[in-house]
Amino acid sequence: MDDQFYMMLAIKQAEQARLADEVPVGAVIVDSHHQVIGHGFNAPISTCDPTCHAEMTAIRMAARNRNNYRLTGTTLYVTIEPCIMCMGAIIHSRINRVVYGAADPKWGAARSLYRMAEDSRLNHHPEMVSGICEAQTRDLMKHFFKNKRSTTC
Repeated sequence: MDDQFYMMLAIKQAEQARLADEVPVGAVIVDSHHQVIGHGFNAPISTCDPTCHAEMTAIRMAARNRNNYRLTGTTLYVTIEPCIMCMGAIIHSRINRVVYGAADPKWGAARSLYRMAEDSRLNHHPEMVSGICEAQTRDLMKHFFKNKRSTTC
């Protein structure tokens, strides 16, 4: 699979979040036939739903498209390292591989704060790949929060 190609699709999803004044995180899920079966962007503010993270939306769509809550043989591309909630859903849905752009030192549950994919107490361990389009995904977040700070002062 071309990780950069699919990460660029996730970045386009993140741009939709940014345009909606949501934290710019985007995600896509690709099956073993290289077809996008789920996508999403952050929308917890506009939906009044704290679970409406990019990954969660993409997982819900992929599960509906597959008509199965198990998403074996899939890869999730997400612009920022998943949080605890999203890593829990990734593990429960049996996604095989997670590719993310930038680390999230405040919320990251893949490697930054927690290493859930490596936790031997859990029954599924997705492969984790980081750093794909890292500068671009990090800059999206950095500029979003810089603009937020400058408009709230």
